[in-house]
Amino acid sequence: MTPTRMLARRHHAALQAPVSGKFGLEPVQWFHHSLRRERARADLTGRTLALVLFTPRERRSANKTNARIARVLRQKLCPSDEAGWFDERRIAVLLPDALTGAASQLADEVCLAFPLSASPPLCEVFAYPTDHLPDEGPGGPPGNAHDGRPRVRHLAGVFIRPLQGWKRLLDLVGTAVGLVLLAPLLLLIAIAIKLESPGPVLFRQRRTGRGGTPFVMYKFRSMAADAEARKVDLLRWNEQDGPAFKIKADPRVTRLGRWLRKTSLDELPQLINVIRGEMSLVGPRPLPCDESDACLRWQRRRLDVTPGLTCTWQVRGRSRVTFDEWMRMDLEYVDSVSPGHDLRLLIATLVAVVRGRGAY
Repeated sequence: MTPTRMLARRHHAALQAPVSGKFGLEPVQWFHHSLRRERARADLTGRTLALVLFTPRERRSANKTNARIARVLRQKLCPSDEAGWFDERRIAVLLPDALTGAASQLADEVCLAFPLSASPPLCEVFAYPTDHLPDEGPGGPPGNAHDGRPRVRHLAGVFIRPLQGWKRLLDLVGTAVGLVLLAPLLLLIAIAIKLESPGPVLFRQRRTGRGGTPFVMYKFRSMAADAEARKVDLLRWNEQDGPAFKIKADPRVTRLGRWLRKTSLDELPQLINVIRGEMSLVGPRPLPCDESDACLRWQRRRLDVTPGLTCTWQVRGRSRVTFDEWMRMDLEYVDSVSPGHDLRLLIATLVAVVRGRGAY
């Protein structure tokens, strides 16, 4: 089954889920489906989006607290707002086209509905996109603004996914086997680079990782040592649309470097990044920080997961697709991560590398 058909089946299953759960609120799966849909809509339209999370302060009275929250929300919410379970403990409210002031006001109204004898819930407010976050200034306790209201945070952080256990295991086992088998080749490549041109063996560059966190990515140096300084003079020859930079006949690439790029052997030092947990064997390719910052909002959804050595782009097109097509391939992967899918992409990548298909 193709990833697209898998995603379509999951989407259909979500639509068949019950529309109300405990206390008449949307169940977890349905609510998260609504949240992803509204985020995608906000990306396309440029509109705002807010989310409010309510967490009972005491576990023993959580059921009673959530029942009261649900009653208040039924009286306060507009028809376009959605209330549901964020997880088994927290109630969430999705406010399309809302600014942070409206979200904070809703949090206040829910808390004020609790009598003095009962503890109101802990409230968290999230806004999307970041340019709609208020400037609250430095200082203040974590999670609270100076006036006692919840500090507004960026909604994108809600979507960031931790590296799953099966994926981390696959990374460690695959990397360990790869380093043992490829150790002689890695040594020969390092010697060849030093003999061909002056400069370091490894190329280090800051790339954008999961959640937008920058890290230093390693590659075998395939260009002259002054390649970064010469990049500004070559921008007018860029053959890749969008913020990415690629030239088929890049004059900075060494003779050995062309072979390393054709075979993708220049990427092997990124096994170090995989061991450190900054990258995975499979995931969207990490972009240089300046290129990632220039991506459109919908394209930055690729940062929800850990970047990888290979992904759909390397298999289907590599250097032969538009930037938008590249980004859509990454988002297709984000929506269909699974052990079987990762294994298929690893095998397909090996085939593409052996054939030398599409690489600069």
